[in-house]
Amino acid sequence: MKKWMVLLMLGAFMVSLTGCNTLRGAGEDIEAGGEAIQDAAD
Repeated sequence: MKKWMVLLMLGAFMVSLTGCNTLRGAGEDIEAGGEAIQDAAD
């Protein structure tokens, strides 16, 4: 039973790390898009 809890917690931790990387990438994409719009407006 203890082994399953450790595996479950490790799996949740890995999923949370993946989510953070995805959000960081989306943030960078949005920032790049905003900069392109600013450059086009100038």
